[in-house]
Amino acid sequence: MNREEKLRKNFQEVQDSLSAACQRAGRNVQNVTLLAVTKYAQDEDVLCLLRQGLLKHIGESRVQQAQKRWTNPEFASFPVIKHLIGHLQHNKAAKAAQFFDFIDSLDDLSTAVLLDKHVPAGKILRVLVQVKLTTRETQTGLPLPQARELVKQVRGLKNLKVCGYMAIAPQGAPESELRALFTPLKQAFDEDFPTGQERYLSLGMSEDFVVAVEEGSTLPRIGSKLFA
Repeated sequence: MNREEKLRKNFQEVQDSLSAACQRAGRNVQNVTLLAVTKYAQDEDVLCLLRQGLLKHIGESRVQQAQKRWTNPEFASFPVIKHLIGHLQHNKAAKAAQFFDFIDSLDDLSTAVLLDKHVPAGKILRVLVQVKLTTRETQTGLPLPQARELVKQVRGLKNLKVCGYMAIAPQGAPESELRALFTPLKQAFDEDFPTGQERYLSLGMSEDFVVAVEEGSTLPRIGSKLFA
């Protein structure tokens, strides 16, 4: 099996897992969007899946690294939707507002105000508020009550559209713990972002996306399962 075949196989296995998770949960798989985490992937691997029309939403963690890749003519010709999934520093907010379509890791009002200030004319920047589900000091995000409050505050900014929540579960957590963490976040999501509007609940990564989708994730972030 050559590399192209392996990447295609990886993608199909992820899609099959997503479909099976939706079936078990009684969900429509059309309501789940795969966010391909390209930040650590080799350029040629990303291009391989792009050429096959398999990548629609991509996730990058660093503003400068993402700009370097996706302004390269080889990549720029593909109409992908670009998400910033890493923590955003204030000094990168202007570039991020201009370059990305989504900021999935918003966790404070001052960053939101900076983004709003630098969004180009005619553009609406979509943002997700990051909820902290771990006790790790290095993990960014807000406890759920504060995250919900930030959503209300961001709704007052004219150039941002807050569309949901993102969260990173504790690495290696057992399924029971994952479900206990995801359930209240899904409940808050449904209350704060009712059906009928543009909304995203970004839960789940390569190791836990199946449970996340069963619990209601609409935008799982998958990297290593695709690019292994």
